[in-house]
Amino acid sequence: MNLRIETPQHLDSARSRLSRKWAAIGIPEVMLLMVAAIWGASYSITKLATHQLPVLDFLALRFGLTFLVLLPALRPLFGGQWRRGVAVGGVLGGILLAIFMCETFGVTLTTASNAAFLISLCVGFTPLVEWMLFRRRPSGQVLGAVVTSVLGAALLTLTSTTKLSVGWGDGLIIVAAFLRAVMVCTTRWLAGHHALPALTLTAIQSGVVAVGTLLISFVMPLTRWGNATSAPWGRLAGDVDFWLEMGFLVLFCTVFAFFAQNFAASRSSPTRVSLLMGSEPVFGALFAILWLNESISALGWAGGALIVGSAWWASSMPTKENSKDLMSSAPHLPCCSSGPADA
Repeated sequence: MNLRIETPQHLDSARSRLSRKWAAIGIPEVMLLMVAAIWGASYSITKLATHQLPVLDFLALRFGLTFLVLLPALRPLFGGQWRRGVAVGGVLGGILLAIFMCETFGVTLTTASNAAFLISLCVGFTPLVEWMLFRRRPSGQVLGAVVTSVLGAALLTLTSTTKLSVGWGDGLIIVAAFLRAVMVCTTRWLAGHHALPALTLTAIQSGVVAVGTLLISFVMPLTRWGNATSAPWGRLAGDVDFWLEMGFLVLFCTVFAFFAQNFAASRSSPTRVSLLMGSEPVFGALFAILWLNESISALGWAGGALIVGSAWWASSMPTKENSKDLMSSAPHLPCCSSGPADA
């Protein structure tokens, strides 16, 4: 038997490696963790805001304000790319409209913690959608991660105790997660058909969602269903809490998140980005417990852990097409997603 004796040189080398490892965790990683926390908090904030305003009115206001804030980003459209930009932004905006319709109605019909965990299924759905659309068969490991995430979703939804619905909210969030996967793949495919900055596309998509929700609310008044029964604009005008919630969703979940992601993506490793951003549902559950007094059973925590774990696993797998960058190529406007799926 060989015994290895640690010399002072070996110990110094180990300390040096450990110091370099911790030194690598800097401002970019902190910013990514902040974005994950902000997006996690957005589920609870959206649930609170939709108690004060019907879902479609809420979405029209949120994305209308986002569009106004991002108006300067539309400048590239005046360089002769407006037709292609409007076409691409219109397609992606239509998908984003469907995502937020499902997500936001879903949040009103289930717990904020369930919504935060279930939306992470989009990571598992993405390789399946890529397989359907582009015939790129995922590896056995990726399929294993997908099965694990589905098992986690089953555990989570079976332990849902919300009185607002019987599974409808969870179902809408799962549909939204699938649509986010479609959004990711479509954004990646359309990337070769335009040269517009991501922020410009985000502005166009925000405008499409704002106009789309307004049109739907006029054509189909029944879709104003939600936790709020009317649109008390006069009362909301002086409601400081409501406008703070809206400002948080517009400025922090979209504008700050966009710049933080772009700043960190070029200064941190893809794996580290995936792992840090994958903590969003954990923050979502914690904020739901602290702010909304929600409770999660042991099976619910187990299901959430399986979903988050499988998302981390899938995101850290190297692929020929570097598909783990798919998520970063799509604007992420989290529900509350994001994304943009989470700017």
